[in-house]
Amino acid sequence: MNRSDFLAGLRSGFVVAVSSAPFAVLFGAVAVDNGLSVLDVGLMSALVFAGASQLVGIELFGSHVPAWLIVLSILAVNFRHVLYSAALAPMFSRYSPMQRLLAFFLLTDPQYADAIRRSETNQSLSFTWYLTFGLVVWLQWVVFSVLGAWFGGLLGDPRTFAIDVLLPIYFLGLVVTFRRRTGFYPVVLASMTGAVLAYHFVGSPWHVSIGAVLGILVAVLLPAPLAQARSSVAPEAH
Repeated sequence: MNRSDFLAGLRSGFVVAVSSAPFAVLFGAVAVDNGLSVLDVGLMSALVFAGASQLVGIELFGSHVPAWLIVLSILAVNFRHVLYSAALAPMFSRYSPMQRLLAFFLLTDPQYADAIRRSETNQSLSFTWYLTFGLVVWLQWVVFSVLGAWFGGLLGDPRTFAIDVLLPIYFLGLVVTFRRRTGFYPVVLASMTGAVLAYHFVGSPWHVSIGAVLGILVAVLLPAPLAQARSSVAPEAH
């Protein structure tokens, strides 16, 4: 085990764990309100480990909507993970099949963003770093979900303490680190506009996938970085 990779994974995972802990508490409290036991909450967080999708599922379970609508709604929230996995698959080529399965199970939004950032800055994407990062976040999610199930009713709505803004702020910080990439601003603007409009006219959770799809469409339509570089060099050559 590489000690520096282990410590780097520990540091990165700890930041995500702290910022997402309020959501784990919120999920535990909401799940108990919708009829799950503390054991159910712990098992769901440990085996499903899907963050926002767990919240969506629990809310829909309590609404007695058709099962196909629950499945479709969760798919809408988690569709982005298909794209994440496709992007990370080449980077996992050195992992064994079992390591790849574990890596995809532990994959979260912050870990995807950090993995891409490390890859682009030629830092190690070793299994030690990835596993340490993922396990810290997974363990936090399970522990704080159970704590939320036990004590969430005493705390009330975490949003009244404004601690629910920690994770969005962390996500915003991750997005900003990619600001120097070609097409960053058009893609972010398209995704943001699409998500806001979809939230108002279509509703949650579809705004997540609709915003992502619009951002992807704009990224596809933009000229490739190599083509842009050639076009900018060509006039000077003449």
